[in-house]
Amino acid sequence: MIAILPARGGSKRIPHKNIADFFGKPMIAYALEAARSSNLFKTIHVSTDSDSVADAVKTLGFPIDFRRDPALADDVTPLMPVLRWVLETYEAKGRHFETVCLLMPCAPLVEASDLIEAHRVFTSHSGRKPVMAVAAFPVPVEWAYSRREDGSLVPVNPGAYAIRSQDLEKKFYDAGAFYFYHRNHILSEKPVRDEDYASYVLPRTKAVDIDDEDDLKLARALYQALPRGGKVPAR
Repeated sequence: MIAILPARGGSKRIPHKNIADFFGKPMIAYALEAARSSNLFKTIHVSTDSDSVADAVKTLGFPIDFRRDPALADDVTPLMPVLRWVLETYEAKGRHFETVCLLMPCAPLVEASDLIEAHRVFTSHSGRKPVMAVAAFPVPVEWAYSRREDGSLVPVNPGAYAIRSQDLEKKFYDAGAFYFYHRNHILSEKPVRDEDYASYVLPRTKAVDIDDEDDLKLARALYQALPRGGKVPAR
């Protein structure tokens, strides 16, 4: 099994966010440590085109076997082609992996126990379904509004605000933290569909997808407030 952390060097909203300082460590260190502590992975690979990222993770004890193809390091390339390229590059070197964990480098609140439990969900489906880490919306999505330039609100579902939250089904969103795939999901020409996934539910206190400065502030506040280092469950 392999964990792949996509960490290109071209972040715009938070420059160098993958290695930005997070309580004295590069941001990516927390995901790397969670992966290592889980004891799930034969290989932990950081996919990057950046000298700074490569140097940082090498210092953390995770030297990179090969750099990402620059053609896959722009702002528009989705992650699935990156995963496919990594697998094919390893396979050309005679190393084959049946299971892939796509682990986001800016998920410092995820712990080894989350990866272990999500992998159990993956194996419970015999690898046929990819697994996505999700979190519950804090309020019913039926209560959503769009907002006009003058500040006035337009209900997405007119009348739904009058429905009690307990009468509405809980909805979930992609937490942007990690995913488990069988190699066939990645190498197949048929894309994985939205409805193909099984789920592992993260508490919202761990589901911070760090894209901008507000996300970073929230992640720092949660990290300081929450107990860390819970016991890794027996496997």
